[in-house]
Amino acid sequence: MIDYIKGEIAELTPTRVVVETAGIGYSIEISLQTYAALENCKQAKVYIYHHIQSSSDVELFYGFATQDERALFTQIIGVSGVGVNTARMILSTFSADEFRNAVVAEDVNLIKSVKGIGLKGAQRIVLELKDKIVKGSDTPSQEIFSAAAQRNVVAEEAAAALLMLGFSKPNIQKAIQTILKRTPTAKVEEIIKSALQML
Repeated sequence: MIDYIKGEIAELTPTRVVVETAGIGYSIEISLQTYAALENCKQAKVYIYHHIQSSSDVELFYGFATQDERALFTQIIGVSGVGVNTARMILSTFSADEFRNAVVAEDVNLIKSVKGIGLKGAQRIVLELKDKIVKGSDTPSQEIFSAAAQRNVVAEEAAAALLMLGFSKPNIQKAIQTILKRTPTAKVEEIIKSALQML
């Protein structure tokens, strides 16, 4: 079992990081939380969850900047009917503390605002996780791009991330236009988080 991979960041997007170590580049799926933690780094230590899709024998690495986020991820996918993609979507929509607080507060409406989670799914998450979750954890700062980032570059990166998360291009463009009209200086993470609430 791989616990973590440590090495040079060869490639980084809001949904994926490639970490090179010993001449091997490991492609690792990540959340916005981890992207935010790695965005200004040249080296990374990424904690790994090794996922094997039994139906197709596809192997994927899901990576996390902290052990706390990985622990929360494994708790989330332990909920009946919640898969790895939904878990990553949750951790891209909320910080670890925001999600824990929502579960503890039984805020079903907030939880079901995540793409792919309906009312029953949100209720099941609360039911199965409330007793397991302890409030208060170290969540990496979620500041993404510097103020000098050009608006079109920010929009393109946000759009690419949303496409990879399964949203349609026309809906993404409409959402990003609305967000940038309202907040012209919005950063990548702010655009993506706002779009996740709209799409």
